[in-house]
Amino acid sequence: MTNQSNSAAQRKSAIKKILNSEFFDYVMIAIGMMAYGMGWTLFLLPNDITTGGVAGVSSLLYWGMEVPVQVSYFGVNALLLLGALKVLGFRFCLKTIYAVGVLTLLLSFLTNLGKEMHLLQDQPFMASIIGAIFCGSGVGLGLSFNGSTGGTDIVAAIVNKYRDISLGRVILLCDIFIITCSYLVFHDFEKVIYGYVVLCVTAFCIDQVVNSRRSSVQFFIISSHYEEIARRINQEPHRGVTVLDAQGFYSGHNIKMLFVLAKKRQSSEIFHIINEVDPTAFVSQSRVIGVYGEGFDHFKFHK
Repeated sequence: MTNQSNSAAQRKSAIKKILNSEFFDYVMIAIGMMAYGMGWTLFLLPNDITTGGVAGVSSLLYWGMEVPVQVSYFGVNALLLLGALKVLGFRFCLKTIYAVGVLTLLLSFLTNLGKEMHLLQDQPFMASIIGAIFCGSGVGLGLSFNGSTGGTDIVAAIVNKYRDISLGRVILLCDIFIITCSYLVFHDFEKVIYGYVVLCVTAFCIDQVVNSRRSSVQFFIISSHYEEIARRINQEPHRGVTVLDAQGFYSGHNIKMLFVLAKKRQSSEIFHIINEVDPTAFVSQSRVIGVYGEGFDHFKFHK
């Protein structure tokens, strides 16, 4: 009975952690969509500056044919999501549908607000930079938590699933054509150049946000209390620990050294554990370029 009770409690705890993680994902996706919507409708759209992807297509339809951006944005993304459902899986598409829905609802309100405020109307370059920072950060947050704003983000996520290619670079290549087409609406190369500025800054911000969340570190820890440190790291940040046999060259003593791979955001938690157990421990931390395996990234190669 005791074993059954422990097993039930562990299952309940695991389910609770999964639900909390999923809820946090949806909250962060909503924040990302809010940032994206603000950058697009408050800084770019009122100043006739084109962005890429479906948002760029919606902007062109809005300027050229007065089609509300929320209508065209939702319609094009609905078609893309139908095609992506098989490749990316239901979980990714569900969160993307949620993201597209949240952004569509925000667009009606933010578009009217952008018309009233018309921020930086005499400073298009600053509007381009600030709008792109908001848009890139919003897209990056969406992708980091298994969602996206749709459009070329879906194409980028499909490519990134199989090949280790920068998300920002894929989106950059997909969107150049859309930016160039803005000349057909405005007949002004200056608007096209501002669009390219938005595209480059957006791609940079996407990479910074996504890579900062995915970056990993490695620890080498030497301590006489290695068992307690290893147990705590294994239980609290839920990271694997490898115990290595080592020998001090000067002292000649046999020692145990811990090898740990973790996400960068977990570094402070690991340092806190080490400081609590053994403040005199010798610790080496360094960044790693890539970590592949359970709990980290997956191998990406062409089959």
